[in-house]
Amino acid sequence: MICYTLLSDGVSDQALMPIITRVLEEQMPHVTIEPQWANLQRLPKPPKTLPQRILAALQLYPCDLLFVHRDAEREPLIKRDKEIEEAVEALTEPLEARWIAVIPVRMQEAWLLVEEAAIRRAAGNPRGTMPLLLPPLRNLENLPDPKLTLNEALTTASGLGRNRRSHFNPASCSRWVGEYLHTLVPLRTLPAFQTFEHRLMEVLLNLRTS
Repeated sequence: MICYTLLSDGVSDQALMPIITRVLEEQMPHVTIEPQWANLQRLPKPPKTLPQRILAALQLYPCDLLFVHRDAEREPLIKRDKEIEEAVEALTEPLEARWIAVIPVRMQEAWLLVEEAAIRRAAGNPRGTMPLLLPPLRNLENLPDPKLTLNEALTTASGLGRNRRSHFNPASCSRWVGEYLHTLVPLRTLPAFQTFEHRLMEVLLNLRTS
């Protein structure tokens, strides 16, 4: 069994977990994968700095693999990468778990815009026919606001009329998109996802040989 913990910026980032789990299952088909999300907001005094959050995540959610998520947002991927690496190095005690950075460009929602059918299912209307006008895959990492694009696509996919749309919560539905992805093939065209998967493969290789 492999247990992993996702340390992310917010609740909506749990949408990454089905994707991470799928990659692990593909690479280790005979191994049981146990996912955990580090819910640090439930603490009386949630840690604020990234090193503190990493330490708290490992103490409360011990694991074999720690995935540290940061959206690139308007920063270069390499800068976010360095922030995570420096946070790990700043820890007062060595990590027992192996860690992998998860850095979508610009936001994790960009990774959820790769499949129309998954968005329709997450919106609760899998047989809907309203055009979603999703951006081409090659443009996803250049979108200024992937979250807005995904929310608009989910709202349209719901098929609800104007009055009922006011009660529709696309942010809540977005957490299910990753669950409904038919394949990871479109995701593998995105450079940020390629970087993530390559790093994960290296960690898994070292894990197998250690």
